[in-house]
Amino acid sequence: MTVENSRLSGEEGSSVTVECQYSERYRDSEKKWCRSGDWSSCLSAGSEGSYEDSSVDIKDDRSGSFTITLKKLQMRHTGWYWCSAGLQKMPVLVQVKPRPMTTLSVTSPPQTVVNPFPHKPITKESWSGYRHILGSLLVCVFFILVGLAILARKWWKRHKQGPVRRQLKEMDARRNEYSDVGDLQNATAIFLNKDSQDVIMY
Repeated sequence: MTVENSRLSGEEGSSVTVECQYSERYRDSEKKWCRSGDWSSCLSAGSEGSYEDSSVDIKDDRSGSFTITLKKLQMRHTGWYWCSAGLQKMPVLVQVKPRPMTTLSVTSPPQTVVNPFPHKPITKESWSGYRHILGSLLVCVFFILVGLAILARKWWKRHKQGPVRRQLKEMDARRNEYSDVGDLQNATAIFLNKDSQDVIMY
């Protein structure tokens, strides 16, 4: 009796199959699959040449070989087994590897950034529009500057002429004080002699 592959390896949740070959003299013998050291774990293909449950599938074609498929492997299935035909046995090592941890990464779709101020080439038509805008701005700036200049001139005149106006007001007040005396510009005083204090007014 021989085994095609005496070492089986698979990941958790997967399945592995081993093929046990026997000679013609064991064609009608009972075919078994057992865990080493545990006779109560033996599973037999029976007279119909097949056995199936949730974890093991045994099929005997009665032509020189039978196959054992281990389904939904778990870590506890790791160990030594043997397949037998009659009194003949062959050891098989089953190794179960842990399933690799897979992390699902949720990737957001690439976002396209829209430039709110897209660059547009300057054409003759767009430049003419820009010239109109610039002309309007320059006219507005000119009028603002002229208005500021007028306001500054008025303020400067008012500030400069303030003392002069005060002096003129003082002179007007003094002139009003002497308005009762008469017109002194047309008055003539004649002094007869130094000793005389009489003044003849014309």
